[in-house]
Amino acid sequence: MNITFAIVFATQYYMKQSVLLIFLLVSSVYIVYAQEIPVKRISGEIFKNVKKEKDTTTWRWKRNGIVGANIAQGSLSNWAAGGDNFSLSINTFFSYYLYHRAKRYTWDNSFDFNFGFVQATTLGSRKNDDRVDFLSKFGYKIDTVNRWYASALLNVRTQLFDGYNYSGSIANFSSSFLSPAYIVLSLGMDYKPSSKFSLFISPLTSRWVIVANEYLSKQGAYGVPVNKHYFSELGAFITMTYHNEIAKNISYRGRMDLFSNYGNHPGNIDIFFTNMFSFKINKWLSATYNLDMIYDDDIKIFGANNDAPRLQVKSLIGIGFLMKLEPIKK
Repeated sequence: MNITFAIVFATQYYMKQSVLLIFLLVSSVYIVYAQEIPVKRISGEIFKNVKKEKDTTTWRWKRNGIVGANIAQGSLSNWAAGGDNFSLSINTFFSYYLYHRAKRYTWDNSFDFNFGFVQATTLGSRKNDDRVDFLSKFGYKIDTVNRWYASALLNVRTQLFDGYNYSGSIANFSSSFLSPAYIVLSLGMDYKPSSKFSLFISPLTSRWVIVANEYLSKQGAYGVPVNKHYFSELGAFITMTYHNEIAKNISYRGRMDLFSNYGNHPGNIDIFFTNMFSFKINKWLSATYNLDMIYDDDIKIFGANNDAPRLQVKSLIGIGFLMKLEPIKK
């Protein structure tokens, strides 16, 4: 036992001594070599153009965004199979992101606007998309690996123009600007293992549902009490965001919000899920696919008597103009 211990001790001792000797030898060679640089080379270095090195300082503000429009048009003349003589659809979208980093603080902001319009001979004019979404999140780093942040979140989501539900040729007024509008104020933890993914979890969230329109207010739309313009909820909130170039010339950006109301059927979770895939064709031309899903237990404008919530699904695909704004530096 003593012999084994002595062998191990001696081995460790000589290994340490060897590492030290190698370090001293390399340092000595480097010092000697440095002292042998000719004086004329030093003078040449003085007048040599200075090469700009890559900036490695911690970034403070970064920006990224896209703007685009998809257009589809069709026309028929004496077409035996039938259809609209003329149809035109336009879908536009604008997304912008502004990120801030300073020491232990982060501040992430995003703004999304989507609007779509359809014109057809039999259907007339109507919109097929309308969304305004602003999200701001402030965080303070609480670990040493830049993954967990104590954060506060603000989200505002609404639309700009009047909306209608159609039953044949009958249009039923269903929504308008700030009718509804959703305001979320939340405190929680934000997990960010990379710049592409974020998971925000909050057990303490206040959500306000606003119905500013008088007609919809009298109908008690979107769960707001009759003749009232807003109501508040307290619950748990989770939001996940992810963006990445999943393949060459194919990028994805998505977000999912989950909310559970503590005071009213907490098991009926409200869902807001938005996805956009971009397939780049050339510098200005791209194909896009949007898939949005919404479930809100308080939106009872479906069913035979407009008394049932439903999963709302919107799917849009098109080819058109797409321009990237200043990209995020990785």
